[in-house]
Amino acid sequence: MSAYTDKEKALFSRTELLLGEDLMNKISSARVILFGVGGVGSWCAESLVRSGIRHLTIVDADDISASNVNRQLMATSANIGCNKVEVMQRRLQEINPDAEINALNKVYTAETAAEFDLDAYDYVLDCIDSLKDKQTLILNASASSATFFSSMGSALKIDPLQVKVAEFWKVRGCPLGSMLRKRLRQKGTLPAKNFLCVYDEEVLPNRGAAPAPEEDPGLFKKAQINGTLSHITGIFGLTLAGLVIKDITTSK
Repeated sequence: MSAYTDKEKALFSRTELLLGEDLMNKISSARVILFGVGGVGSWCAESLVRSGIRHLTIVDADDISASNVNRQLMATSANIGCNKVEVMQRRLQEINPDAEINALNKVYTAETAAEFDLDAYDYVLDCIDSLKDKQTLILNASASSATFFSSMGSALKIDPLQVKVAEFWKVRGCPLGSMLRKRLRQKGTLPAKNFLCVYDEEVLPNRGAAPAPEEDPGLFKKAQINGTLSHITGIFGLTLAGLVIKDITTSK
């Protein structure tokens, strides 16, 4: 018996044509939590829901700013100043009104980590920008029972053909991945298990002046402001969602 309603069956008819009812039922029951719904996370969230994921928690405490419009799926000139997860939640439930979309206006940090029961999810997805908070999530998620996937840095890139997937310790050419590995080794606390990352070896220089911090209140959390393009952040996010769907449909 299908886990989807008749309305959902119509929405996902072409997905079911490819995967079949049994795999669609597995997708419908999967529980996913996604940290960060910015340039990468927003595209990931949309792809998950359009693929049939019905239980999705999205976590982000930022508001939409003008500088987000160039790369974040839900960011438009009309909703600048609105909370990211609230806007994203509304969009996702317009796609599938029967989906359970839980929007948490929070930041994942060492201080707030205890508020999240990662073992309650089948998949934990990392699209966090902050290096310190990303490191905390990597350690905690890799120690959980959930399957964990992470996005490395998607800025300073143009070529869509260079986006790749590799295990964390095999990621090369990515400054963010390199810095994370260095800090984890220095701390002497390594991930409990290996995990796949979306990354890209291309690193281009910024050619323009960085925006003033007051133009984007959320940028103060980042060590550096770098240029980005929507087709790259989109590919990162879609690839991350693809790893979830692939894992669900290929695992026994």
